[in-house]
Amino acid sequence: MPGPLAGFFEQMGRFIQMMGRVFAWTPRPPYDWRELFRQMVKVGVNSTPVVLLTAMFTGMVLALQTFSVLSRFNAESFVGSLVALSMVRELSSVLSGLIVAGRAGSAMGAELGTMRVTEQIDALEVMATDPVHYLVVPRVWATTIMLPLLVALGNGVGIFGGYLVSVVLMGANPVSYVNRTFQFMQLNDLLSGLVKAAVFGFLLAVIGCQQGFYTTGGAEGVGRSTTAAVVVASIAILISDFFLTRLLF
Repeated sequence: MPGPLAGFFEQMGRFIQMMGRVFAWTPRPPYDWRELFRQMVKVGVNSTPVVLLTAMFTGMVLALQTFSVLSRFNAESFVGSLVALSMVRELSSVLSGLIVAGRAGSAMGAELGTMRVTEQIDALEVMATDPVHYLVVPRVWATTIMLPLLVALGNGVGIFGGYLVSVVLMGANPVSYVNRTFQFMQLNDLLSGLVKAAVFGFLLAVIGCQQGFYTTGGAEGVGRSTTAAVVVASIAILISDFFLTRLLF
């Protein structure tokens, strides 16, 4: 029975192997564009409502909290700057990544896990079709493409949520709020959030597919893989967020 340390290194090895196979198979034909677009709809379009709802209320809560604190220093006009920079640089990408990991990453683990235990992946190998090329590559790149788009939408909705709370609820000056929102924002702030989102999308898709791809133990194993896909992807997002922030700023 392998210990926790051996299990950790086994999972890391599988992750690196899966990542290498994704990069190796991506440029090789045939290119299944239909499956790529189908996964983009499943991962991106279907996740839009929950991501935007989360971004909206995150911006609203952030404005609500910071307005009461900054008003003690007569600096409530800077609420717009604080909400905008927090959403664009950090909160929108991380929260969107965690939501998509829970929604799409778990689905990838469950789908591939079910295909593994019902021997559909073995059938693909028998037909000389590489399962990573056919199943994993479209899911990984669809998530990598769609998550930055979701984050860009989340940025706008979160800033709008902060505007609603500050201007409508708290009575702040609307012109001042809008001016402060963009006064201190730089292009690097926006790009860094989108880069983070692309990395998070790649990580959560590879981890979700890897957990499902190596499923064992029937229906119970599918449940374990689905849970592990969410937990490991969420931890990977939070850890990589620290190093990306250190690298980008």
